Amino acid sequence: MQIRELSIPDSYEITPRQFPDDRGVFLEWYRFDRLAEVVGHPLDLAQGNSSVSKRGVVRGIHFADVPPSQAKYVTAVHGAVLDFVVDVRVGSPTFGQWDSVLLDDVDRRAIYIAEGLGHCFVALSDNATVSYLVTSTFNAEREHGIDPTDPEIGLVFPEAAGDVLLSPKDTAAPSLAEAEAAGLLPTWGAARAYYEQLNGKA
Repeated sequence: MQIRELSIPDSYEITPRQFPDDRGVFLEWYRFDRLAEVVGHPLDLAQGNSSVSKRGVVRGIHFADVPPSQAKYVTAVHGAVLDFVVDVRVGSPTFGQWDSVLLDDVDRRAIYIAEGLGHCFVALSDNATVSYLVTSTFNAEREHGIDPTDPEIGLVFPEAAGDVLLSPKDTAAPSLAEAEAAGLLPTWGAARAYYEQLNGKA
């Protein structure tokens, strides 16, 4: 597989090698050792999630308190989504910026999103099925959201998404500036210290 760091530090696009034949196709969509080589440590996986979304559904922007937050390894097993990583770490050189990866059942890419980063996607097809491997179990008290339509962040949803649909919770989420003012956002320093701890250097 090929692993490429995105423009947001500590996030990566993973492109697997596929082996098609007359029966179908085989691929490795997750390899802990290959990812550990670039991340600096193996992932301690704690939970696996799946979501099924109709075209236009937006999920996110979600993030969790650091530490431990929740690193995510995400792929689409059916259909297509445009997946966004948003830097919500106050003090980061790319704070407020984002990058994206098309996840679909053709190229079968995945995205790795480190602890403290924001995550969001928009479904580009009906029954878009996304699978997530995550490093901590869900804890509602430590989970937060940012309005994915916040113009300060400026996520661009493709025309293929059509009319977007958000949950009431995501619609009511604060803007990036409001979340920062409320002290909800992780800091660059805390995130980096936690990464160093995971890498065994602290």
